Parts: sequence; structure tokens; C-alpha cells
Amino acid sequence: PDGGAGPAFLAQVTNNGFFLVFAALAATLPVFLPMAVGVVAGDAIAGEANSGTLRYLLVAPAGRTRLLLVKYASVLVFCLVATLVVAVSALAVGALLFPVGDVTTISGTRIGFGEGLVRAALTALVVAVSLAGFAAIGLFVSTLTGSGIGAMAATVGLLITVQILDSIPQLSGVHPYLFAHYWMSFADVLREPVYWDDLSKNFQLQGLYVAVFGSAAWARFTAKDITA
Repeated sequence: PDGGAGPAFLAQVTNNGFFLVFAALAATLPVFLPMAVGVVAGDAIAGEANSGTLRYLLVAPAGRTRLLLVKYASVLVFCLVATLVVAVSALAVGALLFPVGDVTTISGTRIGFGEGLVRAALTALVVAVSLAGFAAIGLFVSTLTGSGIGAMAATVGLLITVQILDSIPQLSGVHPYLFAHYWMSFADVLREPVYWDDLSKNFQLQGLYVAVFGSAAWARFTAKDITA
């Protein structure tokens, strides 16, 4: 219940290869997926400035706001595609190496394989949405510097710092406000019925981070002197 920390799906994989989807998402979400998102988001604006193409992009009558929105949308698409790649690859490997069939939910009930696939797709979507707040932070950092590598390093460094803070029990008072705190709540999709409490908290928290850091990125980018 604390932050939606899900069960150990890996132990179920040998009985049903379908669980490799959830095990793979649980293994990659804390670090690997957000690191990839941090690299892409951090390079969104700073990378263009570093390569000298940002000024030329703004010559077109698109405007800074539209360019920023397109950049953020592209990062969100990357979040979804990266998550789907992990889920589909895990499903293929699980079906190849282990038996697949009806799925036993965390609640102990059984659902058909078709409904299980729907739950897996919903889980991938939840994971992608969970990365939206971090993507907004990365985009904001990208507007602060003209160095793509610097922006990527700062974004990934922030991710590591937040993960460390979230693991310190003495800081439990601030845990619910950290963007990564409810990431593992995607496991609640595999409950019967779906447990929405931590999922809704996660969505609300991501929306807050998107609003705050998206606005900060817009304010910074629209007032920034473009020299490259």
C-alpha cells in the first residue's frame, strides 16, 4: 500500500510466461526506462541549441510555444513506445520460454488470457503516463542550458537523487510528493477489481508535475535569448 509497491512478479513467470510482462516493467521502471526518457527529454531543446539548429527551427512561423509543445509531445511518444517495446518483448520471450494461459490476479481470481492482454496493455499505458511528470522536468532542464550532455546528466542525476530520497524511511513525510513514489502502483491493474486509489494519486501527481514544470519550461523558453 505504500506507494503502490507491487508484488514480485518474477516468481510467477515460470508458471505463466505472461507475468514476464509485469516483471519486465517492474525491473525497468525504477531506473532504466526513466533514464532513457531523461536522456531524450534533456536533449530536446538543449541538443538543438548545442548543434546550432534551434535558431533555424524558430525561423519558421511555428513559434516557441508550438515548438515546445511538439518537443514535449515527442518525448511522451517516446515514453509510450519505449514502454510498449519492453512489454511486447517480454510477452514474446515469456510465450517462447514458458507456458501461457489464464492469468491469476493479485486478488487470487482468474481471468482469461484475452482479458490479461488488455490488462497488460493498460499497464503499459499506466507506466507511460507515470513518466509524464519526469519528462516535463527533463524538458524544463533542457531549456536552462545550451549543452545537451549537461541537460541529460542533470536530469538523470535528479532521477537518481529522487530515488534515493524515496528509499529513506526518515523522509516518509515527503515521499508522496516525489514524482517516482507511485510509479509501482501499476501492479494494481492486475487486481480484481482494479484498485484505483494509488493509481489516481499517481495520475494526479504526474499532472501536477506536468503543470508546474511545463509552465516553468514555457516561461523560460519564451523569454530565452536564442544564440545558437
